[in-house]
Amino acid sequence: MAKVIMVQGTMSNAGKSFLVAGLCRILKQDGYRVAPFKSQNMALNSFITEEGLEMGRAQVMQAEAAGVKPMVCMNPILLKPTNQTGSQVIVNGEVLGNMSAREYFAYKKRLIPEIKKAFRELCGHADIIVIEGAGSPAEINLRENDIVNMGLAELVDAPVLLVGDIDRGGVFAQLLGTLLLLREEEKKRVKGLLINKFRGDKSLLTSGISMLEEKGGVPVTGVIPYMDVRLEDEDSLTERFDRREVCGIDIVVIHYPRISNFTDLNVFEQMQNVSLRYITSVAELGTPDLIILPGSKNTMGDLKWLRQNGLEAAIKRCAMTIPVFGICGGYQMLGEEIRDPLEVEEGGVLRGMELLPVQTELTGTKVRRQVKGILPNLSGIFSGLSGMEYTGYEIHMGRTVTKEEGDAAILCGDNSDLYGTYVHGIFDKGEIAGEMIRTLAENKGIKFQQGLVEDYEVFKERQYDKLAETLRNNLNMEEIYGMLEETCL
Repeated sequence: MAKVIMVQGTMSNAGKSFLVAGLCRILKQDGYRVAPFKSQNMALNSFITEEGLEMGRAQVMQAEAAGVKPMVCMNPILLKPTNQTGSQVIVNGEVLGNMSAREYFAYKKRLIPEIKKAFRELCGHADIIVIEGAGSPAEINLRENDIVNMGLAELVDAPVLLVGDIDRGGVFAQLLGTLLLLREEEKKRVKGLLINKFRGDKSLLTSGISMLEEKGGVPVTGVIPYMDVRLEDEDSLTERFDRREVCGIDIVVIHYPRISNFTDLNVFEQMQNVSLRYITSVAELGTPDLIILPGSKNTMGDLKWLRQNGLEAAIKRCAMTIPVFGICGGYQMLGEEIRDPLEVEEGGVLRGMELLPVQTELTGTKVRRQVKGILPNLSGIFSGLSGMEYTGYEIHMGRTVTKEEGDAAILCGDNSDLYGTYVHGIFDKGEIAGEMIRTLAENKGIKFQQGLVEDYEVFKERQYDKLAETLRNNLNMEEIYGMLEETCL
């Protein structure tokens, strides 16, 4: 069996995903075969493996940090919220069905054999597995059926690093309160405390750390500074949705209630003099250079939301003068109509935005596949993309067709600046994103030669190394290696 260590947090967004990624990169640099694991992930950002199986993108990011290909056994359970109280449940990459929160709570212990199976498979590929928890282990109302925090730690006999977020305040209460609410056998598993996202002079924490260790009975293994690392994060509390700064090239992304796979757009965030703004109202629209409609977990519901709050009308007015690009669910919205005879989403027929000459019918079978190819001949402002290579993956519940050519995975409007695609990750390959920004800059009369990302993969590798270096300098790695060597109890 592989050696294991687990990162749990005092709350959501305490930084668990980045810490797991950073530990994976450090262990890889130190010569170990390492892999990430998260038994249950709730996210609307997902990925399709080479086998056509679906998993959470956070574990894909961590696998990249570890230098290994993503495998669905790294994330055996994925919950994709469909509304405020229910989710699509995906087990080992396949859709199990939709469940309400209460239904899933009663059902999830039946998934323990699947978690064990996935973990055993992953052990065959790694010397060390770095496990990520979810939310907080101190949710005492959920402890009975826990399969992702202390319940999982017991299942695989993992030592635990407990991380608190000092940036939100109250980190000592976070950590001590969590320890207080743990059962005695659970507390014994906590081998180190981490204070994350610290800004300022660490010496000011000395007295607090001493008292924390005295009252908690657990050593502080590291104080990690607030890091400017540009990597994918979990989608529930991401800070990128709050950005409002407008730069030379202004890209607006429509942030509907069930936005999904917005990681498609991360490449634009690395570019100098480019702003990527997520908006929810007409008042926030401004005068963008490009509008992007991203993926959606409920295309019909989000299209109705666009229609009701006035954004649909505003986008259609903008489409007369600037390019509009739809991805997956956003692509479906740009078409003439969406039919849902099987009630996959909301049932019936819904008029689309009528900007692209396509029609979509939602089906009961989810398309899941990796794709690569050559971009077709495109018209309009982005005609320079024609013939470029692309790679990515498709993940959708509908079939989109044109009257003349049948299925259309990538389409642009005739002699217009309207574009649609089912391919997630299409902007990551080579020069595609760079060419788009160069074109927008030239169209706007801006000289724009520096800061374009030639290779997004190279950029991410530098970010993983930066993350690992920061953690090495601020963690007691000797203690962490000691945790890997000893038994937990």
